[in-house]
Amino acid sequence: MRTAITGTIRNAKLARLATVGGTAVGAAAIATATLSGTAHAAETPAKPADKPVSIQAASTTAQHVDAQATKAAKADAHTSKAKGSSDNLDGWIREARSIMKKHGIPGSYDGIKRNIIRESAGDPNAMNGWDVNAKKGTPSKGLLQVIQPTFDQYHVKGTADKLTDPVANIVAACNYAADRYGSMDKVDSAY
Repeated sequence: MRTAITGTIRNAKLARLATVGGTAVGAAAIATATLSGTAHAAETPAKPADKPVSIQAASTTAQHVDAQATKAAKADAHTSKAKGSSDNLDGWIREARSIMKKHGIPGSYDGIKRNIIRESAGDPNAMNGWDVNAKKGTPSKGLLQVIQPTFDQYHVKGTADKLTDPVANIVAACNYAADRYGSMDKVDSAY
């Protein structure tokens, strides 16, 4: 088969080899068709193999390709853990939830993330300079758009004292939402 794959295949579950008229189509052709934007075929279109390939050989090839994708996914996971999981929205939420659990503050990952996306689109430095709070001189800031007096009142010991610190912002906001609504999970609009 003259099909080549360029690029890196990561975190992909590759389709098992299919048979066409008794001839197995190569794993590269399946991978190319299955992974949009991740792998690219060479300019020569994929053709069935000149000789029929046994189902056992096709299955072995697919297992090898699956193993390579799994190995790449594990390497990616190891790299992100080494960099520090708190350096992104997922990590901030997970770290905040760990602190919340120690302090008995409710809030699911999905409920927190949903509110963060609505309030700040995931920008820890977001600031609202136009609402009633901003007009009074206390703009809402951070991932969950908390004002300084609320942050000060609901700040949880062990987190940073800075309103725009992602983890401290999440924990204080969830602490406030728990006090006022029962949980951040029950918040579906400005709070």
